[in-house]
Order: sequence, then structure tokens, then C-alpha cells
Amino acid sequence: MKQTYLPLLLSSVFLFACGDKGGETDATATAGPTGDMTTGDDTTTTGTPTTTDPGPGTDTDGTTADPTTTTTTDPTTTTSDSDTESFLVDPDVDMATECDIWSFDDCPDGQKCMPWANDGGSSWNATKCVDIQDNPGADGDACNTIGSGVSGEDTCDNHLFCYYTNDEGSGVCVPMCVGSPENKMCEDQEAVCSVSNDGVLILCRKKCDPLLQDCDYPVDTACLPAAGSNSFVCIADASGDAGMPGDPCEFLNACDPGNYCEGADIVPNCQGGIGCCTPFCDVNDDNCDQLVPGTVCTPWYGEENPEPGYEHVGGCTLPQ
Repeated sequence: MKQTYLPLLLSSVFLFACGDKGGETDATATAGPTGDMTTGDDTTTTGTPTTTDPGPGTDTDGTTADPTTTTTTDPTTTTSDSDTESFLVDPDVDMATECDIWSFDDCPDGQKCMPWANDGGSSWNATKCVDIQDNPGADGDACNTIGSGVSGEDTCDNHLFCYYTNDEGSGVCVPMCVGSPENKMCEDQEAVCSVSNDGVLILCRKKCDPLLQDCDYPVDTACLPAAGSNSFVCIADASGDAGMPGDPCEFLNACDPGNYCEGADIVPNCQGGIGCCTPFCDVNDDNCDQLVPGTVCTPWYGEENPEPGYEHVGGCTLPQ
């Protein structure tokens, strides 16, 4: 059974204007219990798809349920959204940061600083100190969330997060970013620091190729733009039963792997108020008109210098 993840709520939106597909902001949101796709800006824009990291295995009311995803969010619990159905950041809700998520030692001995949902929702929106469990997992080890997917508690060691979780809350320990919001880094050079959910979710995710969709995790994942960088990383798939080209979407990971959520104004016959799913494409082999009639392969980076290894990446959009 395909797991569904709640959308991650990021603080900014992907503005995918034609000719410049690489403008993801530092703060995006992901929905759903997987905690995948968020950046670190604090502005929320409407009218364009946002990225959110919802918690895997959580319902929209924050309770644990059969994991379902509907939008792009990095929540760690399952619900009926796809890494985010229609979860948007409420600017009137204050962020509650009990501890510094970037720090290894901002909590008492035996505890670690973790993102969680302090509002009973399904997306990480705050931080708190939680106990480090006995015999905690290291980077890449199997792990489990404790309670709901957005409880903030898991079986990973300090500065590690149980991510890519399945319906039972089992996942993989993923490192958090190091450094600071102004100088974010990953110890693994093959990983990218992806900051989302208003800076609450800071994960080092492995790079991937959006045309190959070469992610390999225990749950459904998609290769999508990494919040706050020009790279692509593996994010929990929150598309649920939707996500085909032309389907309405509000979050980046609300589309099936190989597709992404693009602005409604540049996807043909898009009936979504914010955006619709459309395929990634190879700028050197434009087959977009066959996939979505009327579209062309628009280079992801436009006039910018492409990130090395991503020179071939584009998206199927209306000609600009």
C-alpha cells in the first residue's frame, strides 16, 4: 500500500516562473509526516506552489493514523495529505522554539533538540528538548518515531532525525544540518542541507537526479528541488491517489515521482487555483509536447549557471 504523507509547511513558496526554475527560497513548507521539503525563509506567498514537509503517519488533527500524503512537506506522520494537501502557514501563529535546532548541546544532558508540531497539527512548526533513547541509532540506521510522526521523539541519536518513515513509524536516521542558518552545511559532501518549515526542519538529504528518480528508501520518495539550494534531493512522496500531470496541487511533493507542482499560469488547462503537476524533462531531448500537449522543456535554471550535474534538467511548461 502506498504510504501517504502530510504536506510540509514551509515558510516560502516555489516561484517557478518560466526561464528560472531554480528559485526555491530558503523557507518552504512540507506537509505530511515525513519532514521532507522545507526551506528556511519566513515569507509565505500565495498563487504558486509551496513546499512543505509534513510529518509521516499523522492525521490532519495531529493524531497517528495510516500514513497518507498529499503535498510536499516533511512531516513524520502519515495522513491523508500528500506531503501536504492544503496546509498553509498561518502567519498569526508564533513559532515556539524551546531550543536551538542547529545546536548539539542546547538541551540538558541526555536530551536533544527536535522539531515537532506544537499545535496539534501534522507539520513540524516548533522545537523542543526530548530524551535521547537508550542505544540510539546512528546515521543511516533504522529507527522509529515515538507517538505520532510529528511528536519530535524518535530512536535516533543527538542531531539525527527519523525520516522517510513508513505507516508503522519505521524509518532511517538522517543527519541534521550543521553550521547556522546563514552558513548551513552537511558533513556528507554528497548531501544537501534542506531547511524548511520556517527553519524548524533542517535535514541533510542525499542528492538525486529528477529525471532518473534515483531515490532508494523504504517508503515512496521523489527527487525534487531542495529548499534553499540549487540541488535536488529525495523527499517523501505526498501525492496519494493524485499527482498525475494536470492534477491540481499546492505543494511541490504533491505530484507523482517524475513530476512537480508548477504554477497554474504556465501549465495548460490547469484547474488548480495554485498549481498543477507537470513532468520534469531533458532539455537535450524535449518530449514535453508528447507528455503534456502544448508545453516545451523549459530549462530549470533559465539564464543562471546550472548546478553541476543538473544542466539537463527542465520542466514542461507553456512557452514563455
